[in-house]
Amino acid sequence: MDTQLDTAPCGYFSLSNKGIIQAVNYTLLQMLNFERDELLNKHIETILSVTNKLFFHTYFTLHIELYGQVDEMYFSLRSKDKQDIPVLLNGIRQERDGISCIDCVAVAIRKRIEHEKDVMQSKLKLEELYTATNEANKQLELLHAEYERKQQELIQINSELESFANTDALTGLKNRRYFRVKLLAAFAEFQQEGTPLSLLIIDIDYFKKINDTYGHPTGDLVLAGLAQLLQETSREQDLAARFGGEEFVIMLPGATADEAVRIAEQYRIAADMAQFGGYKITVSIGAATAVQDDTKESLLEKADQALYASKSNGRNRVTHADEADCKQ
Repeated sequence: MDTQLDTAPCGYFSLSNKGIIQAVNYTLLQMLNFERDELLNKHIETILSVTNKLFFHTYFTLHIELYGQVDEMYFSLRSKDKQDIPVLLNGIRQERDGISCIDCVAVAIRKRIEHEKDVMQSKLKLEELYTATNEANKQLELLHAEYERKQQELIQINSELESFANTDALTGLKNRRYFRVKLLAAFAEFQQEGTPLSLLIIDIDYFKKINDTYGHPTGDLVLAGLAQLLQETSREQDLAARFGGEEFVIMLPGATADEAVRIAEQYRIAADMAQFGGYKITVSIGAATAVQDDTKESLLEKADQALYASKSNGRNRVTHADEADCKQ
């Protein structure tokens, strides 16, 4: 597990289809006070209370089976010293090397719960003071101000949680989960209104060589720099996101195939001319434009195959799925 994921500001673990913990990051180990070897190859029930075991198998597993993912399910994990740790649990079924697994992210929400309790306590005190004397009314005003402050803090915490769930921590771009949600909405508009919709997948050429030669901090600098360039070059209506590793995606609402290629060339040239901390890179780009027979997944697949064609034909180039004969 790389250092960035291991020390991410949220817990991460990966399960087999049978619920066996295959990977766990340092943040979750710290949260639950376990050593890594105490959880690896153990069943997820190791960190669940009796009540949460039932909840996990009844709701979490069922949602994964039906929909392939779970978003922000309130849950409690059991620490080594038998304390319940409240979290928001996100999970998604994925395949790596042909093997199905369930990747999970757990965000601790103890602070949020404490604020909710504070707000409720303040509200109860308010109700009592409304029936009190004039002297109590003066105290009520002070308490009401405290209640409002707590409410604002809770709103801020909820906003931060939402931002965290939708944002890639390294680059500041939207993450894969957010992009898929927005692509689904854009695809529905395309099918209903016929509005053109194109998609770009951008991959840094020879990125592994950068990490191997200069180290992951340099690789992270390049990723963050390219992300900023993509954000600055994008049109107002476009959505740029980090799709994973050195791969980025850009949704182009309203863009035809010709426009998608033109826009992709702008990104390619801008990346070729830029320097990121003294390092130069090139990118390969695959483009695809939706047709009526497409699905969200087939559009992504066409763009991915077009990217593969760009890589195969020498890199540092743009290929449209139509040109690469990547139609599904």
